[in-house]
Amino acid sequence: MTDIIPFDQRDGFIWYNGQFVDWKDAKVHVLNHGLHYASCVFEGERVYNKKIFKNELHSQRLHNSAHSLGFKIPYSVEDLNKFKIETVAKQNITDGYMRVFAWRGSEKMAISAQGNKIHVAIACWPWPPYYSDEARKKGLKLKFAKYRRPSPETAPTSAKAAGLYMICTISKHEAENEGYNDALMLDYRGYLAEATGANLFLVMKNGEIHTPIPDCFLNGITRQTVIELARKKGITVNERHIKPEEFADAKDAFLTGSAAEITRISNIQDQYIYPEPDKITLGLIEDYKNLVRS
Repeated sequence: MTDIIPFDQRDGFIWYNGQFVDWKDAKVHVLNHGLHYASCVFEGERVYNKKIFKNELHSQRLHNSAHSLGFKIPYSVEDLNKFKIETVAKQNITDGYMRVFAWRGSEKMAISAQGNKIHVAIACWPWPPYYSDEARKKGLKLKFAKYRRPSPETAPTSAKAAGLYMICTISKHEAENEGYNDALMLDYRGYLAEATGANLFLVMKNGEIHTPIPDCFLNGITRQTVIELARKKGITVNERHIKPEEFADAKDAFLTGSAAEITRISNIQDQYIYPEPDKITLGLIEDYKNLVRS
């Protein structure tokens, strides 16, 4: 098996505060505010056939996330769109992954750091599908996480902010250590929410698709895209609060996200098992693949 090259040791270029720098020189000081106080927002985006999928929506969401954390991105949405396209070309990426992120710098190391410089970086690298076609259709094995998605009264839950992913890393590590692929998170009320980095959909026995209302977690861009695809096919999509026991009323389930794309769930903690993919899920997998490569 080929050794994985650490991300700080790779070759290429990263767009950093307005210019391209050598990949290995894209560094920050250890006393930056984003590291210590999680004042960092980011986007995960996919490149298909040299094109960034939903480029502008991701740039706008980065601005919205920064606003939620009380700072302003020093580049417009239009500027970010352009810089991301330039990064894809500079890295010569055909199919890959892009990470765009902004964080408070090192001028002041304290809870209050309103005068700190806002840094922005764009990195892009070749990246095969997160899950193979076979794995996406076979399905993942999930367990319920011990941590829950917080109330919007306790955190900026609509932002794609670094601090909100701390419980995701903890939950996914625990799941993997017990032989599962990922963890399934409930919200603060006990309703179904999402996996650690992807939104959740249930294909019900009546042929409808049900998905949790994103009122305390991220309304994913892939999630929105899949809802549009389903409705165009005449499939009823209900966004509502869903209890965990309602998995018993489903005939299939799947996750959506920039990384996961559309990936089935085949087993939830050995309580709910979907051994075979439903035709609705398979159809959406194919429709999404055609869309991103059109």
